[in-house]
Amino acid sequence: MKTNQIVLVLVVLTFAIFACQAPAFPALQPSTSAQPIESAQPVQPIISNAQDPATEQDALVALYEHVSPGTVAIITDQGQGSGFVYDSNGHIVTNYHVIDGAKTVEVRFTSGFMAYGTVVGTDLDSDLAIVKVDAPADELHPLPLGDSSLLKVGQTVIAIGNPFGLNSTMTVGIVSALGRTLDSIHQSPDGNVFTAGDIIQTDAAINPGNSGGPLFNMSGEVIGVNRAIDSFNQNQSGQPINSGIGFAVSINIIKRVTPVLIEKGKYDYPYLGVSSLDTLTLDVVDALGLKSFTGAYVREVVHGGPAEQAGIIAGSQPTNIPGLLGGGDLITAIDGRPVRTFDELLSYLITNKGPGDTIVLSVLRGSTRSDISVTLGKRPQ
Repeated sequence: MKTNQIVLVLVVLTFAIFACQAPAFPALQPSTSAQPIESAQPVQPIISNAQDPATEQDALVALYEHVSPGTVAIITDQGQGSGFVYDSNGHIVTNYHVIDGAKTVEVRFTSGFMAYGTVVGTDLDSDLAIVKVDAPADELHPLPLGDSSLLKVGQTVIAIGNPFGLNSTMTVGIVSALGRTLDSIHQSPDGNVFTAGDIIQTDAAINPGNSGGPLFNMSGEVIGVNRAIDSFNQNQSGQPINSGIGFAVSINIIKRVTPVLIEKGKYDYPYLGVSSLDTLTLDVVDALGLKSFTGAYVREVVHGGPAEQAGIIAGSQPTNIPGLLGGGDLITAIDGRPVRTFDELLSYLITNKGPGDTIVLSVLRGSTRSDISVTLGKRPQ
């Protein structure tokens, strides 16, 4: 096995990942008629038997009519993306990269109403942003939020957004995989990037302009925010085109992060301070002398970080694979939950824990099993 086959968790994907933000087009005139908002009742799911093939078409039509008023277009001086109404106070959820560096942010509702938005919170780790708009109560249709922990691979999902500036476009696909990871936008002090976890993979068509838009289940609940696509294809202007692999931030992360972003403007993620091999192959298992085919092998431990302070050990002994050091801990469980990959470990941390929380890592060190308590820090700026 060559050295470049040993993939650190900080470099999660070896193929091209594109943020699905469309380029700028001529600016539209914002509305100046925004009124103080009043309380608006959240939209409730109305579709319960969408799995019946005989009613699927009607269910999709009903779903679109029911939830599309809660979706919006985000227009900046640099490009455009999508978003959705989070609450009746005018908070809109979108991607950070949609509004990053923008001098102005305009929000367009499906009714045609438009207003300037103010960015009130940003999260570079999961690529999220909260935009606040002043809009009449009858323009604000908060969307119901689902539970991404209940998702299963193969479930039908629906994306609504503004690909290539085509407003309120609906596409349908399935959950292709769960618990994926992507590079975050947040850089560590040494110049590397942290990892975004608990990402939903879908084959629903997602293209530039879909960024920040909602991904729904068949009950009309938001279960993710569309973030990026993997594509080897480009159009004439060099924009990536959907090739069946899209990624969305899970709604359970959004439910955890958004209230804090609204209140404080930022969110601190838990920090363990390790890097791990992305996957274990038979050659790697043999070279490391591991007693298990699954788990998160600790390749590096950050000096002074929570893991090192707790006694977690990284690899330090040469192996027959250049660049791969043996003798490190293999994390096999966290708080009693089995860990097959580092992705699973990271998803659990991000969706369930925060800085200052204590976790218990079950590790296999050679043939010795032990439980190690670790008090989590927060990701350094």
